[in-house]
Amino acid sequence: MGKIIALANQKGGVGKTTTTINLAASLAALDKKVLVVDADPQANASSGLGINIREVKESIYECIINQIDPKGAVIPTEVPGLYILPSHIDLVGAEIEMLGFENREKVLKEVLVKLKDQYDFVLIDCSPSLGLITVNSLTAADSVIVPVQCEYFALEGISKLLNTIKIIKSKLNPALEIEGFLLTMYDSRLRLANQIYEEVKKHFGEMVFTSVIQRNIKLSEAPSYGQPVLLYDPDSKGSHNHIQLAKELIEKNKK
Repeated sequence: MGKIIALANQKGGVGKTTTTINLAASLAALDKKVLVVDADPQANASSGLGINIREVKESIYECIINQIDPKGAVIPTEVPGLYILPSHIDLVGAEIEMLGFENREKVLKEVLVKLKDQYDFVLIDCSPSLGLITVNSLTAADSVIVPVQCEYFALEGISKLLNTIKIIKSKLNPALEIEGFLLTMYDSRLRLANQIYEEVKKHFGEMVFTSVIQRNIKLSEAPSYGQPVLLYDPDSKGSHNHIQLAKELIEKNKK
């Protein structure tokens, strides 16, 4: 039985998509079968895993709106054991089209139920908003990873997200848990980065991943080549950080 984990933070630019792509590739490198669900109309997770989004015939949009079988829309990536349910710009309009649906908050859950058993981990890359697609992602998920950028306003966005998670837990998905807070774009030379880490740790204690994702040029370059950093530069700091995170996640889920 696979575990569905949403990566969410309504604040943009915190490294959500980068983490989704590279954590997924690292889990696959550690012999797990992984599916990335690109739930963002920008489709960055799809292109970052080498998918030409202009050539995609069936995407998450068709699964949600036309109820097509999601198994037919899943595409294998360059990484053995890693698959993607791609996104499409049409997803922008899906929120309006879904307004008339019965149980509109649970449409994605119904899609992923058909796929869940075939994978060890299903990672959903959420868009940087708290719209209906993100609500669907959190309703479908077993847990949430919250990427937190090591910068001054980092903690501001978290309270809004935690409030949303609380509402979804009470009304739509009582089993939803926080998998952990992940510090991204970390630069140990900056006093501010260390202060943010201490602050997040003080607030959330054990819920903060020990692994941190450091600032790394190779990590920024890899998506433009349509590759996770593990393929682009296996020896880079970004690659090591994500392997460490994948190991921590696997360990955490053994308990």
